[in-house]
Amino acid sequence: MTLLERLHAARKANDLSRLSEAIPYARWMNMAPENSTGELLTRMRYNPQLIGNSHLPALHGGTIGALLETAAIFHLLWETENAALPRIINITVDYLRSGRPVDTLARATFTKLGRRVASVAVEAWQDDRSKLVSAAQLHFLVTPVK
Repeated sequence: MTLLERLHAARKANDLSRLSEAIPYARWMNMAPENSTGELLTRMRYNPQLIGNSHLPALHGGTIGALLETAAIFHLLWETENAALPRIINITVDYLRSGRPVDTLARATFTKLGRRVASVAVEAWQDDRSKLVSAAQLHFLVTPVK
């Protein structure tokens, strides 16, 4: 079954967990979408392998960037009816504070959703939503590549 077929099955069953199961990288990084608060959030569960600076300890910046990108992709896949998988054009990440060794949450919103390009803003936090760990702006190509 292709990713798009899995996505359609997940939407039909209204089961967000199927979305992360369809993306091996998300499973490996222990990232999954959830809707417990009535909004689509992506949670990256803490794992000691995510630590980049063991002296603080702090999460590796690459794992935080991966969470931001994955949250944007989950948002695009779940909230749009595209017939093509989104392809990233660029990402700009602002690292605002050290990520502590706890679960990290992210929320994506559309800045612009066009026929060809989608612009997505993502914010990530840990315990306090008002204290962001990072934020990102991403652009995706959302039309089939010929």
